[in-house]
Amino acid sequence: MLPAIILQPKEKMDILDMTAAPGGKTTQMAALTNNKAHITACEMNKIRFERMKYNLEKQGATCVFAMNQDSRRIDDFFSFDQILLDAPCSGSGTLNLNIESINENFTEKLIEKSKVSQIELLRKAIKLLKRGKEIVYSTCSILSCENEDIVNKVLKENEVEIVPIELKNLKAEILPTKILGTVCICPDELFEGFFVAKLRKK
Repeated sequence: MLPAIILQPKEKMDILDMTAAPGGKTTQMAALTNNKAHITACEMNKIRFERMKYNLEKQGATCVFAMNQDSRRIDDFFSFDQILLDAPCSGSGTLNLNIESINENFTEKLIEKSKVSQIELLRKAIKLLKRGKEIVYSTCSILSCENEDIVNKVLKENEVEIVPIELKNLKAEILPTKILGTVCICPDELFEGFFVAKLRKK
């Protein structure tokens, strides 16, 4: 749940959760803002969308407007103060290496497909973000090709800059990253592996 904490959602802000199902981080942001933010939660898959709606209602996240839509298709007319992009990924940080069928699901094709979605979603997030405001980009992958390499692509386009992440008293092993100020957590018995970067629109 660290990506939502790192975003530091604020009351009265317009917040976009771009790939929100099943809604855990969305409800977390609603709680962190005392249900006083304006959160838009997108999910393109109909079944996952219905599950998200159920979870939002069950958790009392009344400040959330749920959309059954691919967030890449949101009209550029809209703009947001804060964006959480927990991007679809290979899930390399959550793999159980003891499962025999691991190679059936964790494939090079999945990684390549994820990379395409990741860069499209992050570029869209930058378009929708107000100037001077922040995005958190996260994945449950520990592969640099889905993390630092994606972030570096948008950094080279010179619209955003890194906001260094500081994590205090976190009892997890931190893996080295190619970008100073980003965080990659090593999977262990307490943590799943994941990556987080915070970006500010110039």
